[in-house]
Amino acid sequence: MNHKDNAFQKFLLLWLGDLISSIGGGLTAFGLGVYVYQKTGMASHVAMVTLLSFLPTLLLSAPAGVLADRYDRRLIMILGDGLSAFGPLFILFCFLYKDVQMWQIYVGVTISSVFFSLLEPAYRATVTDMLSGDQYTKASGLVQAAGSAKYLISPVIAGFLLRHFDISLLLIIDVSTFFVTLATTLVVRKGLATKEREKDNAFLSDFKEGIRALSKNKGVMTLVWMGTFITLCLGYIQTLASPMILSFSDSTTLGLVQTLMASGMLITSILLGIIPIKKGYVKVLCISLFGSGVFMALFGMKENLTFITISGILFFAMLPLANMSIDYLLRTNIDNELQGRVWGLVGLISQLGYIAAYATSGVLADYVFTPLLIEGGGLSGSVGEILGTGEGRGAGFLIVIAGGLLCIVSIALYRIKAVQKLEGGGDLCFDGSSATTL
Repeated sequence: MNHKDNAFQKFLLLWLGDLISSIGGGLTAFGLGVYVYQKTGMASHVAMVTLLSFLPTLLLSAPAGVLADRYDRRLIMILGDGLSAFGPLFILFCFLYKDVQMWQIYVGVTISSVFFSLLEPAYRATVTDMLSGDQYTKASGLVQAAGSAKYLISPVIAGFLLRHFDISLLLIIDVSTFFVTLATTLVVRKGLATKEREKDNAFLSDFKEGIRALSKNKGVMTLVWMGTFITLCLGYIQTLASPMILSFSDSTTLGLVQTLMASGMLITSILLGIIPIKKGYVKVLCISLFGSGVFMALFGMKENLTFITISGILFFAMLPLANMSIDYLLRTNIDNELQGRVWGLVGLISQLGYIAAYATSGVLADYVFTPLLIEGGGLSGSVGEILGTGEGRGAGFLIVIAGGLLCIVSIALYRIKAVQKLEGGGDLCFDGSSATTL
């Protein structure tokens, strides 16, 4: 067996741990979303849980990226995954011993998010450590398949379990997945040489070096900032899809619908793993984003489970193409030795849109658009004639608006020349040596 095959086998083992962790985390996310909506009946509380589970990870991603470049990346992954288990463990104890209050759920998801921030930059940089350049798109497809498990596998399992048990069982399963991911990461760490990295510079100096590496390439920086607008649009459907469906259905049906929708992501991710795309990444990115916007808008149009499910499948099918294209364009234009801190900064900047969406979506749905789209509301005689009226139509209208904005962003992105030039990122040496910045 040659070195490349051996390295890819180690990656597959690491990927297996990520897959299992994703399923466990998806169980908790689904269960908490259903519990909070059923307890409060408000999308704004669901959005707050989503915000607190995301914001600490985002804010800490940049310093976590510096740590990934200064220390053993596999050890950081173990610490991040292990310590994040204290979040669901705290919520579990609250469920076992008392009636859970919203603030306790907020604290638990925040704890988990704080420590999970260590995992993502280290994991992305480890993939670069292990694989050669021609394996990146294949690995990206598999990584996205693992990430899709929280949408594909977790909801249907969680929906079934919630019919017979309470959320405590979902939390127990989530906490237990840590031991599997710990084992796989330790095995990979044992068989993978740890690269010595310079630690002479101060932490702040490393952080500034990451900023310089990111900002000196106009195309990379433009793509990252455009990513902020993309995540703003995606954040609305992520937050409001469950409240919209739960407004006229139940948790078991929601789990089945989410699983069917996520099959689109799984199918596309598997296809990318088998038949990797080798050129035209900017075009693929823009077309897939435009398609995502169209299907997102259709998703929010009707309270019809069949129509919602088909639109959702097609929406999810577009995402791996966009994610793979962005991943490749950035990875091939960033020096390997700076990957950890740069990925941290990329996450911080590009995902600011999620923060804006999570902070505003629930409030807008509950206090602005839903009152306008109930029977007799201000928009019931106009927009309501198309979208319908009722409790979940405000959330649906917001999803439609976000889909339209995503279509506009995709068209604008394709017209930016600096982004087009990122196609030449192959000039970057995959062994981590310096290369000409485009």
